[in-house]
Amino acid sequence: MALLYLGSCDKGKVPSNRSEFLKPYHIDGILTNKVTFRDDDRTKWRLFREGDGTDVVSLQHFLHDAGFMPRANFDGVFGYVTQAATRLFQEYVRTMENIPGMIPDGIVGKGTQQHISRWKQESKTSTWSQTSVDKPTQHYEEWMQLLTKAKRHYLTNPGPVLKYINALQSTYATIKVEEWNFNPNGIHLIGVRRNQAKSVANRDNDDLFFLLINGMVFTFWGSTDPSAKMSEAIGVKHEAFLVEGQHTYRFGWHKIWNDSKIYRALKPHDPKGVIIVRDWDRDDSFTDADVKKLEVNNSINIHWTGVGKSNFSAGCQVIAGKSYINNNNELQDCSKFASTSYSGLTKSQKKTKGAYNVFTDLVLCYAPQGVTQLQYTLGREESLNIDAKFGSNYAVNALKRMKSV
Repeated sequence: MALLYLGSCDKGKVPSNRSEFLKPYHIDGILTNKVTFRDDDRTKWRLFREGDGTDVVSLQHFLHDAGFMPRANFDGVFGYVTQAATRLFQEYVRTMENIPGMIPDGIVGKGTQQHISRWKQESKTSTWSQTSVDKPTQHYEEWMQLLTKAKRHYLTNPGPVLKYINALQSTYATIKVEEWNFNPNGIHLIGVRRNQAKSVANRDNDDLFFLLINGMVFTFWGSTDPSAKMSEAIGVKHEAFLVEGQHTYRFGWHKIWNDSKIYRALKPHDPKGVIIVRDWDRDDSFTDADVKKLEVNNSINIHWTGVGKSNFSAGCQVIAGKSYINNNNELQDCSKFASTSYSGLTKSQKKTKGAYNVFTDLVLCYAPQGVTQLQYTLGREESLNIDAKFGSNYAVNALKRMKSV
């Protein structure tokens, strides 16, 4: 079997119109003019490459049957979804089967193929495919209950920011409380903001993210707040803080103007952006004193922040690649192959974006049919006190676990 990776195609399966084939994914910046795949873990572009057999479609059938690629269309093209499903399979083998030598790089070589053959022989399927919105985990159900309670709470107790938003005529990709949507048939990302009122120039990655998808909950960490140091580096005097509440984000790309750095991320669904508040008093924090003027901003993406040692945010929501907690509440260490920066994402370094890739791959592979967006709900850690099953220590304890590796 030939080495398979992004851009590999079975014999006769190279699309006649490459631009049209890539159009559903290439909708941002310089991507709209590209007819090659963006391999963002190797910071390069991949051509469509025709093979001499049916290895790709065989791989797609396996990934579908094993539960990593539920919406496979078996087109014989190793595209973005096939790459994401391959990485999820490799990550599953690494963590759920405890085979630490497996690196989830999305490349199907001899080692990965051996595990594929083993799974086929044993008729194995992923436990990730055995949950759904109709058969969710208990943790997923608890989160959905908390979100419902939170909406009821903030309808009657909106606070300064939500009061301001409720009075606006247009909120773009930000959603007023009465319209918050927690439909389990969608994808939900929950951001838990901590220490936003603490005055600090070089802000830590000390916030939490909970991905609710396909009846499961995966936990990540990073920052919901900007670092003043990062903001100043790009010429921003008043740091931008995304307002608490719910926002609609779509699948997309970050650094869309930079051919050497562009990578998969989430962008505001409305092209005009989301609602932000700035640090108007320039004390490097977000307090009620700053809620005197809100703005709409189209550059607040959800993206990667290395392994979490430095905060890459000038206002974006950023997720670290060092570690995460899976759907079984098991801590997973990605530090051996997670890159600290762009410099590690090369063929020679063989690093990846680690846990951040798990996040984006889950979103791409387990999105329900026709769903190309998610609801991002951002709240402060004290909101976890709304439900006694959680409490504010829930976030602190999860963060300590993930930072311990």
